[in-house]
Amino acid sequence: MQDLEFAEIVALICKEDGRYDRRAYDFVRLGLDQTVKELRRRESGKPEGQRHVSGPELLQGLRTYALDQFGPLAKTVLNAWGVRRCRDFGEIVFNLIEHNVFSKTESDRREDFDGTFDFDEAFVQPFLPRRPRADAAVESA
Repeated sequence: MQDLEFAEIVALICKEDGRYDRRAYDFVRLGLDQTVKELRRRESGKPEGQRHVSGPELLQGLRTYALDQFGPLAKTVLNAWGVRRCRDFGEIVFNLIEHNVFSKTESDRREDFDGTFDFDEAFVQPFLPRRPRADAAVESA
């Protein structure tokens, strides 16, 4: 199974588990790559090599990546792919782990992806107009 190309593995996963669109798997893979690059950039004084990314770190990286890639449409795009909550990213990650695409440590669990952020707060709220502060309205009166 390790010799199969990523697209072939994702096609197999999608046949076994049809909850998520193939593009969600591509997104998670690319988002992981981007997250690793960002974490390495922040930790520039540390030695090179493999760096394990925790569930919460990956979720924050995927959030940033989604906002960068899709802007105000991030939640709409993710929802269209079947991704509606953080746990869905965890399910995708563990599907890839089960097919030897990603690796995990003994301490990694699906629950690591539970409730890190709310999708509306993460993907909608940044694009809503800011409400004027109540005290600012009083000052201008």
